[in-house]
Amino acid sequence: MSKIKVIVASDSVGETGELVAKACLSQFNVDESDEVLIRYPYIESEENVDDVIDLARSKNAIVVFTIITPELRKYIKQELQTENIASVDIMGPLMSILEGKAEEAPYYEPGRVHRLDEDYFKKIEAIEFAVKYDDGKDASGLDKADIVLIGVSRTSKTPLSQYLAHKKYKVMNVPMVPEVTPPKELYNVDPHKCVGLKINPTSLNKIRKERLAQLGLKDTASYANDQRIQEELDYFNEVIGKIGCPVIDVSEKAIEETANEILDYVEGRPDIKG
Repeated sequence: MSKIKVIVASDSVGETGELVAKACLSQFNVDESDEVLIRYPYIESEENVDDVIDLARSKNAIVVFTIITPELRKYIKQELQTENIASVDIMGPLMSILEGKAEEAPYYEPGRVHRLDEDYFKKIEAIEFAVKYDDGKDASGLDKADIVLIGVSRTSKTPLSQYLAHKKYKVMNVPMVPEVTPPKELYNVDPHKCVGLKINPTSLNKIRKERLAQLGLKDTASYANDQRIQEELDYFNEVIGKIGCPVIDVSEKAIEETANEILDYVEGRPDIKG
């Protein structure tokens, strides 16, 4: 069995074909140190296909291929048949079935699965960032963030951070509390990265009283006191005035609505891509 040779040919990196080939080879007593598996990635032309055919013929190899481009897939199948080379089309048959069921044409873009993976990992990274830098836990996040949300308690900073993280933005939020001095780095960060979240006192009072009720506390606590709320909002306005960043009114708005306003602003910036 050690004489088996498998060539994995792909118009992308060839990982899919290699994984399938390795899974099958693992069921046999094959000496993998004997260069059993040869990967031939990034096939872009008929000349590249001809190279694969020549290599397969010279090594008496099996060809496992994942070619998405219709013209190249047709050509390699034709040449393999002409040369009587044993081969397996990993993606072609399933693509045909899916195309029939979906009743739409595929993208036919090599490497598309890897772009999707990159998007997934970028999203996970943004979600982890939002958790790590929630409520201004670590001022070092200010330089790394795509968006910095600033607001008093109960202006939806945390849920907004998570919502925007799912859009692949790294978001840090900083709470405004009169007794707590904001990190000095906040005043040095690019104000275009910052968004203030303002809210009218009546809406905030209602939200905070509901929160106190959820916690089993009386709504007479200073947290929902009109004077205390006004102090916090005045402090918020003072800090935002120093930073000079845009402000969005979140009063009576759903998270999605506020997030879309933030995205409209952010995506208009030339320095950031989601």
